[in-house]
Amino acid sequence: MSEYTYPHNEALFLFNRVLRIPELCQQAGLDELNDELISAVLGEAARFGSERLAPSNRDGDLNPAYMTDDGVQEPSGFAELYREFCDAGWPALIAPTEFGGQGLPNVLSVAVHEIWNSANLSWALAPLLTQGAMEALVAHGSDQLKSRWLAKLVSGEWTGTMNLTEPDAGSDLAALRTRAEPEGDHYRIKGQKIFITWGDHKMASNIVHLVLARLPDAPPGVKGISMFLVPKYLLDENGEPGEKNDLRAVSLEHKMGIHGSPTCVMSYGETQGAIGYLVGEEHQGLACMFTMMNSARQAVGLQGLAVAERAYQAARQYARERVQGEIDGQRVTIIHHPDVRRMLAQMKAANEAMRALAYEAAAEVDRARLAGDEQSRAAHEARVALYTPIVKGWLTELAQEVVSLAMQTHGGMGYIEETGVAQYVRDARILPIYEGTTGIQALDLVGRKILADQGRALEALLADIDASLAAADRAGERVKQRMAQALSTVRETIALLMEGGENDPLSARAGCVGLMMQLGYLCGGWMQLRASQCAGELLLQGEGDEPFLMARQLSAELYADLLLPRSESLKYAILTNASALMAIGEEQF
Repeated sequence: MSEYTYPHNEALFLFNRVLRIPELCQQAGLDELNDELISAVLGEAARFGSERLAPSNRDGDLNPAYMTDDGVQEPSGFAELYREFCDAGWPALIAPTEFGGQGLPNVLSVAVHEIWNSANLSWALAPLLTQGAMEALVAHGSDQLKSRWLAKLVSGEWTGTMNLTEPDAGSDLAALRTRAEPEGDHYRIKGQKIFITWGDHKMASNIVHLVLARLPDAPPGVKGISMFLVPKYLLDENGEPGEKNDLRAVSLEHKMGIHGSPTCVMSYGETQGAIGYLVGEEHQGLACMFTMMNSARQAVGLQGLAVAERAYQAARQYARERVQGEIDGQRVTIIHHPDVRRMLAQMKAANEAMRALAYEAAAEVDRARLAGDEQSRAAHEARVALYTPIVKGWLTELAQEVVSLAMQTHGGMGYIEETGVAQYVRDARILPIYEGTTGIQALDLVGRKILADQGRALEALLADIDASLAAADRAGERVKQRMAQALSTVRETIALLMEGGENDPLSARAGCVGLMMQLGYLCGGWMQLRASQCAGELLLQGEGDEPFLMARQLSAELYADLLLPRSESLKYAILTNASALMAIGEEQF
């Protein structure tokens, strides 16, 4: 089994040079959060991730959560790790200070969550969902709900979940059937939810479920959905968990991967009805849930990077140790073979681009929050909206390729469970599916983020890429050349797609996944361009770690050679003849 080490130097290079996060911290009034403190936070997170979480990853895969007469039992050792995690204050990192949080920037939290997800994806899903529940309550909860529930979520004493999916209502939430009957100052919830990650466990003294349900007078469709806070245990007069609520996990899903994470079928209201409390306004539950879901979608994209990084490190270690073949009459490790180097280089360049884009998207959330005027805030919010489906869709799809290359690097040993790399392939496969499939992300990108505003937000992004190209006097020449070509291709594709969409409404939907991937490769190339430029400036000034900076420029060139040209071939897939697709008879598939 390979060890895991957070790429600390790469992260600090992104924070301090490419994304200029210390400047963002000063804007937020966090002057003490300088590059030294950022390095210390990431270093301590990396220590906990590599020394404590990573060794538990395999155990959770082999000995998963299971049902007992007293509910779900999480894998052995997970609860102890969770207590250490909470004792160190990690759940409170970005929560508001008035609820016991540390109020640090979102981008720092995202970097820390990369570590948790690389170290043990199954375990890391619990704090991820808890953070999402906190954000939803901060944004939409009443003062009473916040005062009763937030502090314990912030401390990690209680965990949170989100409950959307039902047996007959997957991505189509209009079909949702769970009911909520008003009763005094609360509601009685009755219904069943499926695919509820960490829906039950024994790691925390309470679990706060955010549940979508319909009121008796609810209009049909998604406009009739409300959100409710439904705890596992009701609170007593001291605000502590008391009586068990009328809800339970009735079974666990048997999954391809993320075995250590219990995925529950939840039953609400088998007797009198589970007591719940309205979050936000009646019939506005979907808007409340999307506060949580949009955060979760970027977080799932980050998971793609995280598993890809763990798989790459395993492949790199194996390639350095596995002796096979000869060069000039000498037996060599396989890292000396050009094709193995190609696979490692492609994985490394892809991971660096994914990391930079995930951190950039996270920083945009901070920039929107800290904007000094409404126009600036709106521009940053539009950029966040544009980034979200790309981060979720492109990162998770590209992660499939990276983990597959990691297995390929291992050869036949990769297909053997004992080496551990097969787990990364299995774990990563859920990522393009949950929190909205790749197709749903792409439809959202094209329909709600591009066509809805006639491409204005997208053109602002492309203009920023143009500006980076114009200023890139120290970036690699091949990076600049390939980026200019890719940018031109994307503009051509967008123009043709929007023109064709007027005559063929299905064309945008048929080509949306290709467009999302094309924009992903372009944005990844933009991140590599900026990294190459920063590395070139530091080399010229004689600052920094010269071998690292030179390798960083080479990696940007390899991204330009191995991955960026895909934008051209994707153009033809994007402009698919939708009429021909729909003309094929159902029985001919």
